[in-house]
Amino acid sequence: MSDFPASSPVLAPPQDETEQAVWVVRPPRPRWWLYILFFLLTLFSTTVVGAGLQFNYLHHTPMFSLADDVEVSIFPIEWVLGRPANLLLGIPFSLTLMFILFCHEMGHYLYARHYRVYATPPFFVPFPSLIGTLGAFIRIKSAIPSRAALFDIGIAGPIAGFIPACAALAVGLSLSRPIPIPGKTPYIDLGLPLIFQIAAHLMKIAPISSLYLHPIAVAAWVGMFATSLNLLPGGQLDGGHIVFSISPRLHRWTSILTVLALVPLGRFYWYGWFLWAVILSLSWRHPNVPRYPSVSGGRRWVAFFGLLILVLTLTRVPIEERNVEPYSWQKFGEDVHDNYRQYRDELRHKLHRN
Repeated sequence: MSDFPASSPVLAPPQDETEQAVWVVRPPRPRWWLYILFFLLTLFSTTVVGAGLQFNYLHHTPMFSLADDVEVSIFPIEWVLGRPANLLLGIPFSLTLMFILFCHEMGHYLYARHYRVYATPPFFVPFPSLIGTLGAFIRIKSAIPSRAALFDIGIAGPIAGFIPACAALAVGLSLSRPIPIPGKTPYIDLGLPLIFQIAAHLMKIAPISSLYLHPIAVAAWVGMFATSLNLLPGGQLDGGHIVFSISPRLHRWTSILTVLALVPLGRFYWYGWFLWAVILSLSWRHPNVPRYPSVSGGRRWVAFFGLLILVLTLTRVPIEERNVEPYSWQKFGEDVHDNYRQYRDELRHKLHRN
């Protein structure tokens, strides 16, 4: 962090009774080995997911199949470890997604450095899930000097991530192809935001609802989805920082309204919105930032561009299960009964052996 003072904490003695003592504090050195380790772990986990996506794409099977008899699961770690060469299939998805996430976080990080705000390097989070990661983040560990600095740091990430996501979308759609999904196979479908519809129309591609997305297009979808979540106007998300920088008084009300809007979305469209409602309700208090000077008119136009990005990337149903039987109380009772019988038989077998 060369922009920060390189000296240790020093107490400058007062020259007279009217002067105040000033502490000059050296920021702690980041543990680069930890950031590199988690970057590599996330690169591996996303490559595992990408390998499964590419295999399914080449063999005309659903992207995220829920069937029990499929060769490749949603997170096919055993399949990859059995044949490590399969990992190469996941490189297009993994590198695309990691680059989008990296650009997003570096937008925040570079503007923080510009304003001499101490921020950690991007920290990537691997996770064995549908996309292989929980994303990435940086931590702000010093005061933000002004509302203009807060605005620039907050909106730089979504814009920096949106641009490569758009490029990946164009490449991914050009490689995608129309293919019918087997009608009886249970699978997970991705809800496509408005930006996908517009891009398919401009590129004169077949109806996007019947399009089998290439893994690069799936990586673009993940990037768009992450951008929309970060731009939700509340709490300490990027959208919350933007709102607070424009109007600190408005931030509390937009946070409350966003939580209230997510509850019916979770009830009628996607249960994941409940989780985000909880996250926002626990973090809607914003750290103090100097109230003056206010944000200039030019930045307000950039804020409208951020709102446009939110509209283009947000989807009511990001993830939806298809061809899956509803899970009823009767089914729950049958599963409990079957599990009980299985454990009972295993216990009897062990007791018999002893």
